[in-house]
Amino acid sequence: MLFTLPQSGYGRRMTGRKRQMDDLQGEIQELFADLWQVPGFAGMRRGFRPQCDCFRTDDPPTLHVVVELAGVDPESVEVVASGQTLLIAGVRERRKVDGARYLAMEVEYGPFERRLELGAEIDTEAATARYDRGLLKVELPVAQGRAQGSAPVEVREPGAGR
Repeated sequence: MLFTLPQSGYGRRMTGRKRQMDDLQGEIQELFADLWQVPGFAGMRRGFRPQCDCFRTDDPPTLHVVVELAGVDPESVEVVASGQTLLIAGVRERRKVDGARYLAMEVEYGPFERRLELGAEIDTEAATARYDRGLLKVELPVAQGRAQGSAPVEVREPGAGR
């Protein structure tokens, strides 16, 4: 696929692929999601938005999602895989310290929710998640064949039986 931009004095043409357009679409969605969480646009923000990485491996075809959840109780995390979407939600509670007078409050607490559009149908029954040292690691095998339904994914901690 070839995209041609109007001449801008440089005489260059831009080439691209569907993947680049999908990347751009994802970045625009992230921008709007971040924009509406800015206090000036949406009132005071409640909760936080954990950072995540998502990548694919081909042998076997699997999507991997890593979410930064330091200080989050794994029991409070809900992971639901459905079709091409992964939902991760939970809460990070601020510990109460009697007599504390904060000099700085930079760590974000409260409820969170991340909804990731994965770009591929996933095998919801074979999905796994584990929580280790503040990172939630979700493995989502790509579905071979028809679309699957929706299923919760149990979050396991290190040392828990598989």
